[in-house]
Amino acid sequence: MPKQTLVTGGTGMVGHFIVQSLLRRGHRVRALVRSLDKGRRLLPDCELVEGDVTAPASLDPAVAGCEWVFHAAGFPEQWMKDHRTFERINADGTANMVAASRAAGVARFMFTSTIDVFTWRPGADYDESELDPDPKNTHYERSKQRADRIVAEAVASGMDAVFLHPSAVYGPAPSDSPGVNELIVRLWNNKVPGLLPGGFPVVFAPDAGEGHVLAAERAQPGARFILSERYHSLTDQARAMLVALGIDRTLPRVLPLWLASLVSTIGELKAGITGTPPLIPKGQLKFLQVDSYPVANRATTELGLAFTPFADGLAKTVEWLRATERLAKR
Repeated sequence: MPKQTLVTGGTGMVGHFIVQSLLRRGHRVRALVRSLDKGRRLLPDCELVEGDVTAPASLDPAVAGCEWVFHAAGFPEQWMKDHRTFERINADGTANMVAASRAAGVARFMFTSTIDVFTWRPGADYDESELDPDPKNTHYERSKQRADRIVAEAVASGMDAVFLHPSAVYGPAPSDSPGVNELIVRLWNNKVPGLLPGGFPVVFAPDAGEGHVLAAERAQPGARFILSERYHSLTDQARAMLVALGIDRTLPRVLPLWLASLVSTIGELKAGITGTPPLIPKGQLKFLQVDSYPVANRATTELGLAFTPFADGLAKTVEWLRATERLAKR
């Protein structure tokens, strides 16, 4: 039976495909947007409510009458001069959404967390079983840890909520967040002088969106699901991107870790003075060196979610980037 749903972050990478998965099933989708103009352009089939997760009074009309709430809004950047922005949006914003949803009698709350909240051990796989009790390296990660604890506390006091933990998300979605999509465009424009050492796990955005909705339908209250295809080194990512782009070019060289660390340190010092983001944020470099790998068996077995192989996801992403003229014609 169709449900009244609310999606925050619907103009972002994950939220966009949560919306699409809900619409395919015939659900009524309301989206909380900061800009009605942007919302009308990107979410033409949704009811729009103007508001902000950091403004509690704006949330009451958004959650009113909703059975499911998908809280996918967040601030995924790796650096901000005012680091309080991470706490204000990711943690305090989540607390506001939890409070508004509980007050409105929302039946189920879907929270977009992150793989960053789990314990990582060098050279080992990890699943949903162990949350890291220690603060992570970056302001972003720590803000998401606090947000996760806020939802967990709500679950402990009786709220029906489910946690989704995507890895690095990429795909054909109108989001300007840095990451895999940005690297594809930079490779196309031949503006990648060197690759950073290391890598990270990825998930195709449509899979992440579908995973959220499957979890809403099938998960037990309080359940956690990693959403991740698998880990890929940046070298392997760049190689696959060049193939998807149809470019016959030598891979950019991988910077030595010492050089990348030096550039990162100098960049962070300059950023603190100028307010301009560093070329290589320290937190990003540390994340790339994490030698630990998420396992998404629970999502495949309990939700029936199939993950798109990286090469196939890249082909679809490149096709979309071309169709939307995000790749300059040659």
